[in-house]
Amino acid sequence: MSNQNPEKAVVLLSGGLDSTTTLAIAKSKGFECYALSFDYGQKQKSELNSAKKIAKQFDATEHRIMSISLSDFGGSALTDKNIAVPDFKQSDEIPITYVPARNTIFLSYALAWAEVLESQSIFIGVNSTDYSGYPDCRQEYITAFEIMANLATKQGIEGQKITVHTPLINLDKSQIITQGLSLGIDYSLTTTCYQADNEGKACGTCDACEYRKQGFKSAGISDPTKYQ
Repeated sequence: MSNQNPEKAVVLLSGGLDSTTTLAIAKSKGFECYALSFDYGQKQKSELNSAKKIAKQFDATEHRIMSISLSDFGGSALTDKNIAVPDFKQSDEIPITYVPARNTIFLSYALAWAEVLESQSIFIGVNSTDYSGYPDCRQEYITAFEIMANLATKQGIEGQKITVHTPLINLDKSQIITQGLSLGIDYSLTTTCYQADNEGKACGTCDACEYRKQGFKSAGISDPTKYQ
C-alpha cells in the first residue's frame, strides 16, 4: 500500500479496548482510517467520550457518531432500563448483555459508508476467545456478512471485493493488550465496562470488566482502569 495514496478503511470504534486496538492496527498497516461509532441507545454513554479521544489520538481522517435507537426494541441489559447488567458468571448461555443484531446493524452502516468512500476495507474488533459468547463475534458470522456485502453492493458487483478485517478474532485479551501497547495505545483512555459511570469509571463486576481485568493480569501489565 502506497503511503502517498493510502487505502481507505472504515473502522468500527466503540471506545473500548478491542476496537481501539483494531484502529491502531489498521493505522499501523497504512490505512487512511474513518472511525465510526454509535449512540445506539446504550445506557452508558461514556464510551463515546473515549471514542472521540481515541479517534483524535490515532489521527482518524474522520470520526462519525451515528445516532440510532436499539433501545426502542430493548431485550438487552445494555439498552433496556428494566434489565439490570448482571455480574460476571461463567456460562455456556448467551448472556442478557447481548444486543440483538447489533454487529449486523453496525457493519451495515460501515458498509454503506465504505461504498460512499470507495473503500473496500472494514475493520471490526470482534473476538471469539475471551468474550461472552455473542453469536455475531464468530468467524462464521463475519465470513457470511462478507459474502453478503459483496453480493449486495455496487463495488462488489463491479469486482472491487470488500473485505471485513478481524485482526483480533483469534487473540486472547492478554495478546490484544500486548499488541496494543506496542502500537502506543494508552488503555486508560478506553471504556470497556457495560455500566461505566459518566466519568468512565468501571463497575469491576460485569463480564466486560472481568475479561479486561484477566487480560491485564495475564499480560503482566498494571491495569490502568479507573473503578467506581
